Amino acid sequence: MSKPNILVIEDDVDIQQLVTYNLIKAGMNVTCADKGEEAYTILEEDTVDGIILDLMLPGQDGLEICQSIRKNEKTKQIPIIMLT
Repeated sequence: MSKPNILVIEDDVDIQQLVTYNLIKAGMNVTCADKGEEAYTILEEDTVDGIILDLMLPGQDGLEICQSIRKNEKTKQIPIIMLT
């Protein structure tokens, strides 16, 4: 069985590193994005099994990003955990 691929969308480097470290330690593959535009590119190019999404982000906030992900047929079923 392959490891789940998790996308962490978080602009605070310290929090991003902490979350990433713990997810990797739990046996997951992790990709990080600092803002929504970067996350959309990753979602188009890679298979993502889950998303950890910060609410307070530069540009689009986490709620707007979540709504965009839910409107997209390819990504609407991906589980999202909001981190705040």
